[in-house]
Amino acid sequence: MRFRAVFFDAGETLVHPHPSFPELFAQVVTREGHPRHPSAVREASHVVMRGFSEAAARNTRWTTSPELSRAFWSSVYVRMLDALEMPGQDSLADTLYATFTDRANYRLFDDVMPAIEGLAAQGVSLGIVSNFEPWLEDLLEDLGVRSSFAVRVISGAEGIEKPDPRIYRLALERAGVEPSEAAFVGDNPEFDVHPPAEIGMFPVLVDRHRRYRELPGAARVSDLRELVELLS
Repeated sequence: MRFRAVFFDAGETLVHPHPSFPELFAQVVTREGHPRHPSAVREASHVVMRGFSEAAARNTRWTTSPELSRAFWSSVYVRMLDALEMPGQDSLADTLYATFTDRANYRLFDDVMPAIEGLAAQGVSLGIVSNFEPWLEDLLEDLGVRSSFAVRVISGAEGIEKPDPRIYRLALERAGVEPSEAAFVGDNPEFDVHPPAEIGMFPVLVDRHRRYRELPGAARVSDLRELVELLS
């Protein structure tokens, strides 16, 4: 194996809302009397990515306390509801926040366990670096994979968030590896490709929905099962 350690993002890389973010969102708003199709939610979900980008540009932390998390996600949900032509739905935003912080509503992607097992068989140390609230630890335990990741650097517990280079360096330090000995796998170029590459890690974009046809400077996979061969 070419690398001693492989670090993963969590949300939409390892774990996802079940059955998916657009489908669960559509279920909630439909149940609350505002029927919307998952395809409409999918089109409106660019608001989420924009919210991440804006927070990073302002150096605004949004996972490091329950209050910050609720405020950030509530604002994102309100903007999504506006995009779906459901303005003035603050109580519905609260319902969505409760839904998407319920660990029972999350699953592993089907390709996660084969990737974990394949990499572990090669003697690779596995870790997580994620912008997520501290309850990610419990979610990973619920899903039976917490012990598979020897290093878990979660922004809500550490007080630093991607794309701050300190969060990647902290993971490297805890794993005892140099940047050149580590790969980083995630679904968001802004947080999972460019920043780790800048400190010398090897970035891999997981692009399950083929959103990024070309991304200079990064390897790209559509299925995590491709990692063992790619990183060998």
